[in-house]
Amino acid sequence: QEQLVESGGGVVQPGGSLRLSCEASGILFSSYIMAWYRQVPGKQRELVATFTDNGGTAYSDSVKGRFTISRDNTKDAVYLQMNNLKSEDTAVYYCNARHLILSNQLTYWGQGTQVTVYS
Repeated sequence: QEQLVESGGGVVQPGGSLRLSCEASGILFSSYIMAWYRQVPGKQRELVATFTDNGGTAYSDSVKGRFTISRDNTKDAVYLQMNNLKSEDTAVYYCNARHLILSNQLTYWGQGTQVTVYS
């Protein structure tokens, strides 16, 4: 069974750091483009960071220079290092896996992990 499990969320003060992890199971991890999204109540889920089709990375303007996405194909895991956190980063963060070729049929989401930034 395909599954994405996020961890690493929590409460942190502005300027602090957190590292989110997402472990995948039941999928051929290397065949998936991995990404992180976030959502706050009443708003649409937004893309935060993603690997691209050619193996590069891309970030939303709001997190560029502060967040870093990485992956470890030996552990079937993707990470999001978040530095210099701001109150506006408060959200539920979701891991997303999209198949390189069959993205319409093979896209998965984790259950989300809460990140709260406040002083």
